[in-house]
Amino acid sequence: MSGYKFIDGCGSFEMKDPQHTSGLYLPVAGGKGLRSAVSPDFGGDSKLDQNHFLIAPKSVSDLHAERDTRNFWAVFEDGIWSACGASASQDADRFTDREDEVTLSGGRMWQSVTRKSKDRGIQAQVTIFALLDNSSEIMTVKFTNVSDADISFTPVAAVPIYARSADNIRDHRHVTSLLNRAILTDKGVVVKPTLSFDERGHQINDTAYFVIGADESGRNPVGFIADADSFVGEGGTYTRPRSLLDGMKSFQSGPIKVDGKEMIGALKFEEVTLSPGKSASYQIAIGTYVGEKDTEFKEYESKDFEAATEAIKSADNAAKELEKAKAYWENITNIHVKTGDENFDNFMEWIAFQPQLRRIYGCSFLPHHDYGRGGRGWRDLWQDCLALLLTDPDGVRKMILDNFRGVRLDGTNATIIGDKPGEFKADRNGIPRVWMDHGFWPFLTLKLYMDQTGDLDILMEDATYFKDNFVCRAEKRDDSYSEDYGVVQKDDTGKEYMGSVLEHLLIENLTAFYDVGEHGKIRLRGADWNDALDMATHKGESVAFTNGYAGNLQDIADYIRLYESLGGNKTCMLAKEILPLILSDGDELFDSPENKRKLLYGYMDEVKSSISGVKEEIDLEELAAALEEKSQDLMDRIRKTEWVRDSQGDGWFNGYYDDNGNAVEGEFSTPEGKNVRMMLTGQVFSVMAGTATEEDVPKIIRSADKHLYSKEIGGYRLNTDFKALRTDLGRMFGFSYGDKENGAVFSHMAVMFGNALYKRGFAKEGFKALNSLYETASDFETSRIYPGVPEYFNGEGRGLYNYLTGAASWYLMTVVTQEFGVCGAAGDLCIEPKLVASQFSADNEAAISLPFRGKTLEVTYQNPDKKDAGQYVIKSVAIDGKEIEAAGEACAIIGADIIDVLSAGTHKILVVLG
Repeated sequence: MSGYKFIDGCGSFEMKDPQHTSGLYLPVAGGKGLRSAVSPDFGGDSKLDQNHFLIAPKSVSDLHAERDTRNFWAVFEDGIWSACGASASQDADRFTDREDEVTLSGGRMWQSVTRKSKDRGIQAQVTIFALLDNSSEIMTVKFTNVSDADISFTPVAAVPIYARSADNIRDHRHVTSLLNRAILTDKGVVVKPTLSFDERGHQINDTAYFVIGADESGRNPVGFIADADSFVGEGGTYTRPRSLLDGMKSFQSGPIKVDGKEMIGALKFEEVTLSPGKSASYQIAIGTYVGEKDTEFKEYESKDFEAATEAIKSADNAAKELEKAKAYWENITNIHVKTGDENFDNFMEWIAFQPQLRRIYGCSFLPHHDYGRGGRGWRDLWQDCLALLLTDPDGVRKMILDNFRGVRLDGTNATIIGDKPGEFKADRNGIPRVWMDHGFWPFLTLKLYMDQTGDLDILMEDATYFKDNFVCRAEKRDDSYSEDYGVVQKDDTGKEYMGSVLEHLLIENLTAFYDVGEHGKIRLRGADWNDALDMATHKGESVAFTNGYAGNLQDIADYIRLYESLGGNKTCMLAKEILPLILSDGDELFDSPENKRKLLYGYMDEVKSSISGVKEEIDLEELAAALEEKSQDLMDRIRKTEWVRDSQGDGWFNGYYDDNGNAVEGEFSTPEGKNVRMMLTGQVFSVMAGTATEEDVPKIIRSADKHLYSKEIGGYRLNTDFKALRTDLGRMFGFSYGDKENGAVFSHMAVMFGNALYKRGFAKEGFKALNSLYETASDFETSRIYPGVPEYFNGEGRGLYNYLTGAASWYLMTVVTQEFGVCGAAGDLCIEPKLVASQFSADNEAAISLPFRGKTLEVTYQNPDKKDAGQYVIKSVAIDGKEIEAAGEACAIIGADIIDVLSAGTHKILVVLG
């Protein structure tokens, strides 16, 4: 198997025999909420949300096991053939010389499969995409006679219509089918259940689901079946439906009503005879629309239904809609790279697109992501902003301010996030859980925003706080709280309390600083970034994210000083209650975990139900110095107490303490012999934050290469094999080694390791981390995935949980701001390339196109001497052919004033290295 090959510069690709690989699928979504997954044989599902599935939900294992999905048949006198390859006979022919010849091409939100039968003289090209202006998939089918004799057959579309909540797959599947009401129209089948049974209770349903069709000239089908049992037939299956083998007597013409059945949109067209070389085309719309809430189902007009009808009115109409969809999705991202590796350049088209998929699909709704109910988590809110800041910064300021409204006064945050910007909901499930890393991520995003835009004034913008019944970092409940209170924190006067963004940051990071375990590191609580470290709630500590918070405290101090130096105020107003968290210091406090916790709990008790609303003025330099002192204290303690070694003397930082209060990492004696236990996360954040000294970083790299790196499966594993079921640490140790959080190559943390190494000046090592992921993902024989970076690679190097991973945002950010070195610096443009020699083309050039301050910049690097990262300096910089005074040794700064006076449009920046 050769895998796929790219066919344009937009990431579109082509491959032979995709049916020989399990678990492949592409996302297909439109502009009005429809979200689908499509496998090579057009399996998968389609939905609006958790409670509105058009096609029944599919997990990845269902893609080969379940057959109740999209299909299109050619019914011959002597048998049936599926244009999608989903028939019993074609399944039986798989891996034999009778198997169809299959070629798939795919791209952003579309798929096209050409299938040629070896014994029927017929070829079919099936294409699927989604309309941009309503909630409909469009499926086009073109049959061609590839024989030297006439062929005759009857075309039949067949798409099961699930029409209810994913919960009903096993919760009242049959009972909820009794709610279904269908009408056979002149175009197809429309289904509208009377009620919906799901977590929201019993509600009158307002959503209709449909399958309609037309031939290339706009002629309607001539027969229909809505009852899935009638289509399958007694003893039949979806891959061998009896209704297509018994003369198609079950097909009827509308208008006819069908009640209380599992439904299908089966559409029969007129029999067609094709002479050699001739073709016949058909268009199918599979979609939903919202109508009236009525108990008696009747056909009614809908603009979405009309738009879908218009899209399939002719083959030309469908083709135009396909081109519109392709153009829209290809242009939705505006970062493009050109290196010496065209495959990498195309791979980056998918990396840039993956954050968009996260916005559309959330963390659910693709076959691997068969969990949750479609929402995004707290980390997702902030990390998805990273990519947006690089690709589409308009509106991100408001998004950031909205996100800060999810912070509680105790430094934790809302965990149930609504669909609207800034919408956070109280947790009615009563499941208190604190992820100790959540307070770390907001400043990371805000820092990039301030760098890209120069808008440091955002630090002083006000935002509300979130309030529910969980207080004291979810250890207690506020008995005075009720739902009538709402979810916005109020002060003692009953007024909604607002604090600056800086105040939100201080509360998040300082409450973490004081929330320490017996070793003085921040408590692990429910988990950190690694959700599977969830069984050390009592004595667990995350040294890894203690590094992260230490780095944050220093960076916040730096940006406070920068704000002041750029003409900001010398002081700021902060809630009086948090001042002790800022100003308290001294060895008596810092050396005593008990005293630190006492101070924290005193503050949290004070703001448990309310806050005074009184603010006090503090000098910004005094504030910055206090934060810097706390940062340095954390780093010094980690350096003194957490460095571990193996028996050969190679060292790294311990990243965790378990629920018995024991250090997790190092070399341990076990009955089976020596066991080296090392985790990547602690190394990432010690390097990124600066806890690791210049002498430490090479040692960490050496140890990571020795114990964690496996090039053949994607690079740096998340951990070594602990060879134990660690119920004192987390569920990850119950997973098989090499899967998920237990020893897989977890792309997110591997990319962050590369990012940290680039930032510390280790470009070759950073490139190794990112390039290993790219090479494994692109090696189809190993990864078995379409282009893009998955959540992780397992012990065999197979990619799993495709598309919806925060790793893509970090990969994009690292390539743009570190490898190409094009990024903001308090609003100015910083150019600091760290490209290695192999990334330049044969012409010794590498280029990137991206937006910055409302302009499109095409930055081209020329490296005539073929020097490597760390060897070249910037010799000259020219904008649109005019050389400017911006050259530096390794970094050139182009002022925001220079960028701002450039005309609208695209501008070329040429950087010569030497």
